[in-house]
Amino acid sequence: MRLTRFTDVALRVLMRLAVVGNEDPPTTREVAATMQVPYTHAAKVVAKLQHLGLIEARRGRGGGLSLTGAGRSASIGGLVRQLEGPGDVVDCEGTTPCPLRSACRLRGALRQAEEAFYASLDPLTVTELVASPTGPLLIGISSGRPAPD
Repeated sequence: MRLTRFTDVALRVLMRLAVVGNEDPPTTREVAATMQVPYTHAAKVVAKLQHLGLIEARRGRGGGLSLTGAGRSASIGGLVRQLEGPGDVVDCEGTTPCPLRSACRLRGALRQAEEAFYASLDPLTVTELVASPTGPLLIGISSGRPAPD
């Protein structure tokens, strides 16, 4: 299974916000630059994460992005399910429906594999994703300095 670029960026934004302090919250533009993604793409991701209650975005002086308590404890598996949305790994009913769809065992096996993928991510939280060595590396990337050894 391959995650969409949107989900990838969303996970990286959450991880980035998990390691910054609330004293100097980054802006969407700063997060986009740090994560090396287009600002417009980062803005869409931020809007979705804000809608899900995982981050707060404040405008103006002293504003910026911060992770909420729900964002820190969010299940990665649940989050990926929400961001990826419903759908099968393969499109058996597409423009040209598969002639095997009425008796195919592959579709069921792929559904089980997809659920196993999500289940393996379910126990992980955003906070756990940024435990060492990832957190110090993210801090180094966001400050422009090398990560501490």
